[in-house]
Amino acid sequence: MGETVDVAGSAATAAAKRAALAALIATCVSALVVNANTSAVSILIPAISADTGTPTDTLQWAVTGYSLVGAAVIVTSGSLGDVFGRRRIFFWGLVLFIASCVLIALSQEGVGVIAGRCIQGAAGATILACGMSLLSAANTGKEQLRAVTLWGAASAVGAAAGPLVGGLLASTLGWQGLFWIDAAIAAVCIPITLIGVKESSDPTKPRSIDLVGSVLIAATLAPLIFALTNGTAWGWLSWQTIGCFAITVAAAIGFVVVERRVAAPLLDLKLLRNAVLVGATLSILLGSGTVNGIMYVVSLYFQNPAALQMDAFQAGLATLPVAAAAVVLSPLITPIVGRIGVRVTIVLGFVIMSASFAVLAFVTDSWGYGMFVLPLVGVAAGMSLQNGPCSSLSTSSVEPREVGAASGVSNMARYVGAAVMTAIVASVYSGVNARQLADGASDSAALAQAFSWSSISMGIWCVLGIGLVFLVARRVRRNSGQFEAVAAAASFSHTIVPPEPVAAETTSGDPR
Repeated sequence: MGETVDVAGSAATAAAKRAALAALIATCVSALVVNANTSAVSILIPAISADTGTPTDTLQWAVTGYSLVGAAVIVTSGSLGDVFGRRRIFFWGLVLFIASCVLIALSQEGVGVIAGRCIQGAAGATILACGMSLLSAANTGKEQLRAVTLWGAASAVGAAAGPLVGGLLASTLGWQGLFWIDAAIAAVCIPITLIGVKESSDPTKPRSIDLVGSVLIAATLAPLIFALTNGTAWGWLSWQTIGCFAITVAAAIGFVVVERRVAAPLLDLKLLRNAVLVGATLSILLGSGTVNGIMYVVSLYFQNPAALQMDAFQAGLATLPVAAAAVVLSPLITPIVGRIGVRVTIVLGFVIMSASFAVLAFVTDSWGYGMFVLPLVGVAAGMSLQNGPCSSLSTSSVEPREVGAASGVSNMARYVGAAVMTAIVASVYSGVNARQLADGASDSAALAQAFSWSSISMGIWCVLGIGLVFLVARRVRRNSGQFEAVAAAASFSHTIVPPEPVAAETTSGDPR
């Protein structure tokens, strides 16, 4: 009898390991593809514009629309997975991602690309949210931490490789090549998911899903981005701009009203009373958002014939040092915090970002590529220094039962930051360029001024971020294991959920 029990136990252990391996492969490969796709699209904008005849100002929505929809569904998709099965929702996320890739690749006009990217925002958010939940459910203890670390590494590698691969494909097979390849890789994950990954859910999770909250988030962000994008052309006091801002305010008020009444709110408004969480979330929004914003402008400037005259592959290769800086620095964040403390690390990150944007503010049309490298690397390095610790603080500043909700707020902040900051910088870039040309400046001088003022606009937000340290570094409880789990995935990934057993062991400590 004892031997029978041992055999059965060994078989169950082997099956659990196979399921955990399948979950690791499916989630890491899909996270790599999603993050690569996200970071590559900005490089493809000029090629898509030339092929479809759509202005780059309009195609900005291929970037902001993705982030906008992702912000609206990132928490909801995780809740759907908890209630109806994480593998099931993850699978449909893969299906939706493949469909969006096909739609974009077949599009002959910019509207198809933008629509596909909005769908892709929902798909990517679903894959990332449910993928992390699948990993946490399939592993325990040290294996769980290892899985999170590998998932974070895959996300960072995907984000780093995205512009390079996208640029290479755009210069050889055409910009559609990226989406065909992404669709094929995502398709490989489907049988792995269906056959190998074990289903999991949260039976304690309320079955009520706050879909209205998701709609109201989109209704809040969409008109705001419309106003930020078109305010210069419309006039900031025009009825169109004011109308967009009014809709944003009304939708935000509606969101607060709804969240107070629903059984399972998308956002627990009580969390907003936590100054540490609010400060950390705003810091994440500013850090991630400004990096996304400046890299959007970089992709346009580097490829413009009146600026650096790069092709798509050269532009992708040119951004590699920026992504590499964040990837290399990511594993060093934990020892850096251990040596100088959370507060100093976050301040240092924002100071480096602010200084780097200040250097970029002096760009002229005589600058070659070499002049851009160090300040852009500084922006990426600074973002990593402040983003990792803030990700940890956002979850360690709440009760263990609130870790999931706090993590959801941080995830949403990344998407919101990317959408809003890209809209701001796109408006500044196009507006300054148009004014400079109207004043008689040459094409190259006008673009340089546009880049300069774009950098200034992003730098201002980073300077404001320094003040947030006074909110994020007080009365913080931090467990070293939890910090490592979060920091491992913090560089470029949109979804960071520390392993449940680690999160539940929160202890008190001085963040310095």
